[in-house]
Amino acid sequence: MRLSRISSVIMMTAMIALSFNANSRHRHITDDNYYDASDFADRMPTHISAPGEKLILVDPRVHAWGAYDASGDLVRGGVATSGSNWCPDLHRRCHTKSGSFRIYSLGSPGCISHKFPIPRGGAPMPYCMFFNGGQGLHGSYEVADANLSHGCVRLKVEDARWLRYDFVDGPSAGNGYRGTRVIVKPY
Repeated sequence: MRLSRISSVIMMTAMIALSFNANSRHRHITDDNYYDASDFADRMPTHISAPGEKLILVDPRVHAWGAYDASGDLVRGGVATSGSNWCPDLHRRCHTKSGSFRIYSLGSPGCISHKFPIPRGGAPMPYCMFFNGGQGLHGSYEVADANLSHGCVRLKVEDARWLRYDFVDGPSAGNGYRGTRVIVKPY
């Protein structure tokens, strides 16, 4: 079948706007790709039962996160790439652990992984916020509408920056050394 010139332009535009992982066929969202944040914020409830403190909710089933105030109102949300069902380089599942956690460490724009990529690390993790051992929320230039990470929750860099500086509290005397709460829902 021969494509018309208009069809070719439409197809090329779509190919430029979205990049696909050849193996997983999931839509990747980079800082250069356009996406409407409401596409992902709409995947999270606009209100939850009042938690009495601000919290971050991550839902690996819908590939989204939401920041909620103490009254339970959604303040901001976006795309979240959680841990993969299988990490070939580790020969095991890499799910982000579900449960309730606290931010215990806050990083800078220059955060990097000391483990990934294997064997020497060096992967950028801007604005890292650790909540469970080596698992954390962090910015990434490779965010997908899928679960593809080694266990961290990847966010758009600007979302991670906002969380790190405008929403999340690290442990301090003022909060009884209890950083912002993070809830990761089950897969």
